[in-house]
Amino acid sequence: MTFGKSYLTRNHPGESDWTMTLPPLTLFAPLVLLAVAVLCAWRPGRRPGRLPLLAEAAALVALGAALAGVAQLLLAGPVHLAWGNGLVALRLDPVSATMGLLVAFVGWVVLRYSRSYLDGEAREGAFHGMMLAALASVLILVQAGSLTTLVAAFIAVGGVLRHLLLFYPERPEAKRAATKFTLVWGLGDGMLIVAASLLWLAYGTVEIAALNAVAGAGPLPLAAQIAVGLIVVAAALKTASFPLHGWLTEVMEAPTPVSALLHAGIINSGGVLLIGVAGLVQASPGAMAALVMLGGFTAIFGAVVMLTQSAVKTALAWSTVAQMGFMLLQCGLGLWPLALLHIVAHSLYKAHAFLASGGAVRAVLQVRRPGPIAVPDLGAVARSFALALVLYAGVAWGFGLVAGPKSAQALALGAILIFGVAYLVAQGLADAAPRALTLRTAGAASAVAVAYFGFQTVAALVWGAHLPAAPVPGSLEWALIVLAVLSFGLVAVAQALFPLWAHHPATAGLRVHIANGLYLNTLLDRVTGGLKTAKSN
Repeated sequence: MTFGKSYLTRNHPGESDWTMTLPPLTLFAPLVLLAVAVLCAWRPGRRPGRLPLLAEAAALVALGAALAGVAQLLLAGPVHLAWGNGLVALRLDPVSATMGLLVAFVGWVVLRYSRSYLDGEAREGAFHGMMLAALASVLILVQAGSLTTLVAAFIAVGGVLRHLLLFYPERPEAKRAATKFTLVWGLGDGMLIVAASLLWLAYGTVEIAALNAVAGAGPLPLAAQIAVGLIVVAAALKTASFPLHGWLTEVMEAPTPVSALLHAGIINSGGVLLIGVAGLVQASPGAMAALVMLGGFTAIFGAVVMLTQSAVKTALAWSTVAQMGFMLLQCGLGLWPLALLHIVAHSLYKAHAFLASGGAVRAVLQVRRPGPIAVPDLGAVARSFALALVLYAGVAWGFGLVAGPKSAQALALGAILIFGVAYLVAQGLADAAPRALTLRTAGAASAVAVAYFGFQTVAALVWGAHLPAAPVPGSLEWALIVLAVLSFGLVAVAQALFPLWAHHPATAGLRVHIANGLYLNTLLDRVTGGLKTAKSN
């Protein structure tokens, strides 16, 4: 892993002047956003003139700056900007440029949507100002070149998001969600502060590039091992992982643009943290194992609970919990480029899903009667999984010949994804007209496998040189790979055998418990006093 260009570089010995390279153009995006946010603070009330249009324009300028940063990266290469012996640092590299462009694009879409959605609200001007401040904070976060800059950005994001969650302060549910969010997010910030302090003591630096470089030079000292553990826990907290996931599923009392920005951008910050210090995290096998186990369980748990939800936005929230768990699993397997690609794809999908949730509700209401669903037997399920895996193996072999052999982690992750398609194949084999449907679903399985390896190849080309390669599996890694594949496989088989379990009368009691997330959120409410808040209101 290489360091980029320094913002200030000394000329040859004996020369007295300094050479200044062009700073990252993406730096201007948060500056523009914050300037307009200050203007919005002057007119926080209803119908604040042209400020909503100006807020949208600022987001569009930020998107332009992000595009300019990509062009700068392609033309001039990576840039590293630092002050104060590296305590404050920003970077421009393929990872930060990708995330900056993603955040700026999603932010512009959300701000454009907000201009009509919030029209006439009592605190319309304040809302646009807070949204701009949140977007600026996230843009600084994804460009952070040091842990101190990263921590400051995390604290800023948490403070602004708390005010956005309390946009309707009279709602008790909003107060409860904001309280839990502040607790969980603040706990993650505290862990990052301790981790940064320990890494400073161990290596004398908090610059991310330097930490990734020295981590691969040898075994981690005890202080660094503790720091990595704290970073992993902080990332899990900020991605709403099990068991402190409840705050993410209760933020629906905030306006829809807040939900869209949170689920499509802010929630990814834990993944951005892990990918940024990937070299450091991968040097700790224990941290990688924890990510696999916690991420895999969170993914399964969130997906199962999502199937029992009746409200569209709540189902989307549980989907985010599952997706973030799957992203942590990818990080734990060492598939860093795929984890980054997952963040990009999930952000775009989830922003659209939340902003179009009203249309989804109308579409559901227009459906008078659901179509028939085939219930396959064990034989059909076994044949469907065997067919899907054979097709997947054929595609994997073909890509191996063209693009080189794939790691065991990448093959295992692809097998997990293909289990979901095997459910569709099982539907075809059990349907009244199985031949045509089976052919279509088998084609879908092949298409998914081709897409998986194709996107994996593209991700490796774009980001692979700047992220660690997946480690060679040892005994612990093999055990975790087998455990992950078997766990997801068993869940997929159960779903294929009982596709209607979430709505069957026989599972009514179980469905209630699962729909409430096994009441873990209620326990968190008891700890934070959320139950008293709801009762008093």
